Amino acid sequence: MGDILITDDERDIRELISEILLDEGFTTRLAGTSDECMAQIAAEPPALMILDIWLKDSSMDGIDILKAVKRDHPDIPIVIISGHGNIEIAVAAIKQGAYDFIEKPFNIDQLLVVIRRAMETSRLRRENIELKRGDAPSSDMLGDSAAFRNLKTQLDKVTRSNGRVMLTGPAGVGKEIAARYIHANSNRSGAPFITVNSASIEPDRMEEVLFGREDGGRGLEPGLLEEANGGVIYFDEVADMPLGTQSKILRVLVDQRFQRVGGTDKVQVDLRVISSTSRDLPLEIEAGRFREELFHRLNVVPIPVPSLEERREDIPVLAEHFIEMFNKAQGLPLRKLADDARALLQTMLWPGNVRQLKNVIERVLILGESADDISAKELPASEENGSEEGRIVLAGGLATLPLREARELFEREYLLTQINRFGGNISRTASFVGMERSALHRKLKSLGVVTTNKAGGRVAYVEDDA
Repeated sequence: MGDILITDDERDIRELISEILLDEGFTTRLAGTSDECMAQIAAEPPALMILDIWLKDSSMDGIDILKAVKRDHPDIPIVIISGHGNIEIAVAAIKQGAYDFIEKPFNIDQLLVVIRRAMETSRLRRENIELKRGDAPSSDMLGDSAAFRNLKTQLDKVTRSNGRVMLTGPAGVGKEIAARYIHANSNRSGAPFITVNSASIEPDRMEEVLFGREDGGRGLEPGLLEEANGGVIYFDEVADMPLGTQSKILRVLVDQRFQRVGGTDKVQVDLRVISSTSRDLPLEIEAGRFREELFHRLNVVPIPVPSLEERREDIPVLAEHFIEMFNKAQGLPLRKLADDARALLQTMLWPGNVRQLKNVIERVLILGESADDISAKELPASEENGSEEGRIVLAGGLATLPLREARELFEREYLLTQINRFGGNISRTASFVGMERSALHRKLKSLGVVTTNKAGGRVAYVEDDA
């Protein structure tokens, strides 16, 4: 539930509080002096502190410790306790950043209520900061295609473990959403989810960003690894991480400990690691750009995330989700998709995958002038193809072929597109194109079109005669 550091110069008091919290499912650490307290924090920042104001035989009192912790770790909630409490001390503690003040002898039930509220407030504050930064996209998984169901089954399996997961797939398929789904459905869901955008961090700052810094002038600056303590660290596009940093991350994966830049103390963390890449890491290893040992450490459970082409059945569902999302977030019109728009979206090329689909929907909603259903002619594909009502503009290659060859090529491409649009379902394809199922099978065989399993679904392709 959470790691709580109890600092009190009375041994009986700190042990009593510890026993009560252990019975409630918390983990605890104990300190009797300011030096012990600061050493515990340096080793691993706690989720919450219970701190006595008066500490015998210590170089710092509780207010001094409170000031130091709030300077270096502002997100740690601190509950002050004291047997000599008065209103002045309570006000001073709250002004310095304490969450609450409890006077000895305290009521155990009251203490537990304060602790739970403090930890909940801390969690909500952290989530609010993430939302303001735009770092917390939805973890909703949407779709019903065979490829999507296969992906979700694999993700559901890994949520129940603590194993390292590597998500692979082309750019824009939603690898971070898959990572957030794992986090949101795991036993770490209440802890941080911290993203490391490897490509966006300057190589010479990567270690400072990850490990933090200790500096006499600026004090202690925690890095992303400390921020993720107890939760998930997600390495987005891990292939972009500098080689020097790769070796240090490898050590963190082994020991779950590291040193801040400029520091000497070891910082202990408890992390689950999820990584993603759109590159072929074995080729990166062969080229000397990625460490093989790190690859094997990260690639414990490899999960491929299918491209949008492999889950064309899900395109209307995703498009409608984006329409609702833009309506709530930006006040854009809440429009429906006309049938011809649905069909065109499912047959378009999507090299940018889900991200490209999201951009297209936003563009249509911004530029559209009608409150009616979104039609095919509003989609960028119809403009780029130069199509007009009732006719199709032929591609240059097709226009140079004799009628029989052009017709065969058109039929092949048309049927390939429709089969993949319907997830390899021949019955649904036959119904849409207006053919008997047996006739469609014969036509596909004559055109050399076959289907196979890929990413958990059926995909059509042209069989190579060779």
